[in-house]
Amino acid sequence: MSATRQRGYRRVTSTAVAFIGAGVLLAGCTGNTPESESGGGGGNDVASSNDEEGDTVRIGFSAPAADHGWMAGITEAARAAADEYGDIELTVAEGTNDVSTQISQVETFINDGVDAIVLLPFDGAALTPVALQAMEAGIPVINVDREFDSPFAARATILGDNYGMGVSAGTYICEQVGDNPNAVVAEIAGIDSLPLTQDRSQGFEDALSECGLDVDNRVAADFTVEGGEEAAANLLQAAPQIDALWNHDDDQGVGVLAAIQNAGRDEFIMVGGAGSANAMREIESGESVLQATVIYPHTQAADGIRLARLVAQEKSLSDLTSPEVPRRITLNAPVVTADNVDQYIDRAFES
Repeated sequence: MSATRQRGYRRVTSTAVAFIGAGVLLAGCTGNTPESESGGGGGNDVASSNDEEGDTVRIGFSAPAADHGWMAGITEAARAAADEYGDIELTVAEGTNDVSTQISQVETFINDGVDAIVLLPFDGAALTPVALQAMEAGIPVINVDREFDSPFAARATILGDNYGMGVSAGTYICEQVGDNPNAVVAEIAGIDSLPLTQDRSQGFEDALSECGLDVDNRVAADFTVEGGEEAAANLLQAAPQIDALWNHDDDQGVGVLAAIQNAGRDEFIMVGGAGSANAMREIESGESVLQATVIYPHTQAADGIRLARLVAQEKSLSDLTSPEVPRRITLNAPVVTADNVDQYIDRAFES
């Protein structure tokens, strides 16, 4: 694989950036055990020449600590994706929220001479220099979820669509209550200082404006159950009437639903975010204010593992004419409701 690594860094400067809604595309291009449904590594796989076992690819994977249902799902799905291939040797570093520790993990991967690195950085800016070191060493880096500061720090970047989440949530609420110009819309965001939260809120605001609505009441939480419950309790006290509520995150949504139940409120519809299994079970029950959730794929790292394999083996996505893996892939943010929950619940993560 040394020749592949030597070519990897040069390739990053010449490949055009591609924006692709790749939830279906990736699933249709890789995977030599299509029947596998566990871990969310992809279940709609179609056999192609990419499925043929090739040279062994040694992949190093590092992500933050699994202190959140979505993050736990990220690592679980990455392992499951690697298990589908006989030509992947995956080394998973212990999840950490310490930047220095994660930098050391990547340095170890570089020193070990892995063929590719899949990296979900705790802090994209802080991990950019070590990712650049890997690329300069000829080791392709697949950047997941939280972007680096430099386009040269990754061979490919795979992302969820935070702005698109807000658009999807706002569009759904417009469909449900948009015929009422006086509808009261509330929002429970995540951590306001994070760009991802800002992007979600902006998409939500933009979508609501299309049907003449805006956000009347807004609070921020911290992506935890406790934070969600506290923020929701404050919101419900401040807003005696609500018609629709969007909560950014299904993990904190466990606390949000608890606060709603404690307050005895059920006059509004609620939309969740991320797509947890417990949120989908609430939707499926038909007995909850939670009527929908917007997917933020926990399969990003699983797709990153598959992309790393393709890059290291000098393959592309079989559904594309272009001979190389795209530089950038943004996954879709679909809305899950009672009408389509059966399509998503089997691969959802647990909060």
